[in-house]
Amino acid sequence: MKKTKSLGDVRIKRPNKKKIVVIISVISVIAFCLLVCLFYFLLGKKEMEPVKEEKTEVNDINTVEKKKLTVYDTSSNKRPIAIMIDNNVGNNAHVGLQDAYLTYEIIVEGGLTRIMAIYKDVDTSVIGPVRSSRHYFLDYALESDAIYAHYGWSTYAKNDMSSLGVNNINGLYDDGYYRNYNIAAPHNVFTSISDLTEVASEKGYRVTSDNYELLNYTPDVIDLSSYGGVLNANNVSVTYSYNVRSYTYDATNKYYLCYMNNSPHIDRDSKEQYHYKNIIIMKVSNKTLDSYGRQDLDTVGTFNGYYLTNGYAIPITGVKEARNGKTHYYYENKELEVSDGNTMIQIVPINSNITIS
Repeated sequence: MKKTKSLGDVRIKRPNKKKIVVIISVISVIAFCLLVCLFYFLLGKKEMEPVKEEKTEVNDINTVEKKKLTVYDTSSNKRPIAIMIDNNVGNNAHVGLQDAYLTYEIIVEGGLTRIMAIYKDVDTSVIGPVRSSRHYFLDYALESDAIYAHYGWSTYAKNDMSSLGVNNINGLYDDGYYRNYNIAAPHNVFTSISDLTEVASEKGYRVTSDNYELLNYTPDVIDLSSYGGVLNANNVSVTYSYNVRSYTYDATNKYYLCYMNNSPHIDRDSKEQYHYKNIIIMKVSNKTLDSYGRQDLDTVGTFNGYYLTNGYAIPITGVKEARNGKTHYYYENKELEVSDGNTMIQIVPINSNITIS
């Protein structure tokens, strides 16, 4: 009789432990090799890919950097200082004028002229000779929100400083000036930017400004050669009653060398001939106010003139709507772009002889 096996009689076959260990080891080695290969593949691919620069979006307009200029520091809010300069002196008696980023020459009594030099972001140690104020110069100092420095004043200037609220430093009453007694008075008063800044602070004047910008400077090269009405401007002459201001274009350095009464205008200390990147000429009507010959200018209105840079000149207009307002300069109804560099503004009588060639 055949014997039937019960469940208890069935022998369960156990797996071979050695074989399992070998299989697991082989699988582990293969997996490790695959991971190593993948790692080096990805690393090599990353090294071959060009590195991309991350760009940060600028949403706040106040964080956008202003255009870089050499004429002054556009990131600085230092308030300009305008200084009245005696021009009834020799052609080599001035000092410190080259550091001014903006300079005006305007007629005064006796057919002479006076200069106003405006400084920002410089620390010029000697400037002069300093002279007294004339009231219409205030209109141009206010354009640049400048502190106005002078030694003396006319009655008209004194009254207008009060009515217009001009922050001024008068050498008759304020510190910040000194006399060089080796030079005959009244042509011997001098000052410095640091001295005037210190006095301005002591007088409680605001020494910062967010409204000093006047001209529309550009760091780009301005080529006027294709503009309508353009003139070659290698030689320029502006005649006042007695003074003649003239310029010769230096094509190598790309600026205008300055002459006073046909002689090179030389800085007393540096012996450098004064030079300007830009010249603006504006024709403004004038009249005599008193028996002394003091002048008045119609500074408010629309004016005709020229802009010169890089060897060429174009006709422009200037518009000033108020004595304390800015003059806006236009070429064919578009705001004038001005080369990055210092500028001389010649405010001349209507009948002045202007030669551009």
